[in-house]
Amino acid sequence: QAQLAESGGGSVQAGDSLRLSCVAATTAYSSGCMGWFRRAPGKEREGVAAIDSDGSTSYADSVKGRFTISKDNAKNTLYLQMNSLKPDDTAMYYCAAKPRRGRCLGASLYDYWGQGTQVTVSS
Repeated sequence: QAQLAESGGGSVQAGDSLRLSCVAATTAYSSGCMGWFRRAPGKEREGVAAIDSDGSTSYADSVKGRFTISKDNAKNTLYLQMNSLKPDDTAMYYCAAKPRRGRCLGASLYDYWGQGTQVTVSS
């Protein structure tokens, strides 16, 4: 059974919005960080946004002011609201979780990953 399942990706025009969702199969991640990461073709995996168990958030500079991460603990669901999308946002987006706090944008520190959802933004 998949631990993390993303949805909400798609193909949109520049300036459009999308909301990604990630449903967690367990509440074990509630004590640590959950985050969104992305990988574009030919590029390194990048931390996009993350949220710690105390609700504190962190964002990549490239998405600050456009993306918002949030979490609904009752639904075990992580969200990423993406506004004012740009072609440079085109990537496979992954949800990840770790049962530890801190350094929430560090991709290498995460234990569990979803399968990803594709976001394509055309100009």
